[in-house]
Amino acid sequence: MAGLGSPVRTLRSLVRELRYVSAQAGRPYRDTAAYRYLREAFRAHRVTSEKLCRAQHELHFQAATYLCLLRSVRQHLALHQEYHAKGERSTEEAAGLVGLKLPQQPGGKGWDS
Repeated sequence: MAGLGSPVRTLRSLVRELRYVSAQAGRPYRDTAAYRYLREAFRAHRVTSEKLCRAQHELHFQAATYLCLLRSVRQHLALHQEYHAKGERSTEEAAGLVGLKLPQQPGGKGWDS
């Protein structure tokens, strides 16, 4: 379990991702079925001093996997919006997209502008 971290940290990260999704939908994240399910699942699989809950480890692994999926989808959408083709771009825009600048042509003799 050392690679997964704390179950509380995983739950908080999942709630943070749900906030991103529900902010786009325009409603509070606490009203979503996903939030209610996560809250109840984590409460039901708590480890007490009397027992070691094997299901909690399985739940934590599934939650961490789902968190990875939510983050990856959000990051993919952000990258897609930034770099998606918006039609034909000028040479200056294409160079600026990758962090380059085109050299400025001097206005002297022999140069066509």
